[in-house]
Amino acid sequence: MAEPENPLAPKQEEEVDPQFEPVIKLTEQIDTKTHEEDEDVLFKMRAKLFRFDGDAAEWKERGTGDVRLLAHKETQKVRLVMRRDKTLKVCANHVISSDMRLQPNIGSDRSWVWKVAADYSESPPTAETLAIRFANSDNAAQFKTAFEDGQKKNATLSSATPADAAAPAHTEGKAADAKTVAPAEEDATAPTTTDAAEAKAEEAAEAKEGESHATGAEDTTPAADADAGGE
Repeated sequence: MAEPENPLAPKQEEEVDPQFEPVIKLTEQIDTKTHEEDEDVLFKMRAKLFRFDGDAAEWKERGTGDVRLLAHKETQKVRLVMRRDKTLKVCANHVISSDMRLQPNIGSDRSWVWKVAADYSESPPTAETLAIRFANSDNAAQFKTAFEDGQKKNATLSSATPADAAAPAHTEGKAADAKTVAPAEEDATAPTTTDAAEAKAEEAAEAKEGESHATGAEDTTPAADADAGGE
């Protein structure tokens, strides 16, 4: 005979596998371009970046992350780009020009200071005095070498561009020389001193011949008159 079921006895729990449909379905993933896809990384190292605030007359931290030197695959132009950790926000972005000078920071052999005419990390671009600090002096030396190599590459590119543009300028120079010579060619039609002397001599000779012909004509006329009188 079956025992009566005790209502107070704990019941065996059944396994439940709930399924929940998402309320919002995510769209397809969109690739975000950083404009660095067409560039090769020449140098990459972790560092901390500072900028000098002229109003407050003090250095302010801009961010910590990887500083990179990137070369464009087509133009080969080299620029410096640095992004903050985690947020990946740009804290430095400028072309490495030949007029930039890395100066050692006072009292430190692992940091450098330089001036930038136009830093594009903010909009609009601004002129900045930047300082960068590395973990040790060896890393700082490697950065300086790579930075100066980038300057040389950009200087070579800028010197090659005017050379190509100088071709039309060279042609213009030839045209200018032709213009300089042109007045001399126009003056060539004017009589020189020698030509004037020869012209005068010819005129004198022609005048003499004219006088001779005139005298001969006078001599023959009386004779003709005499003959006519004789008749």
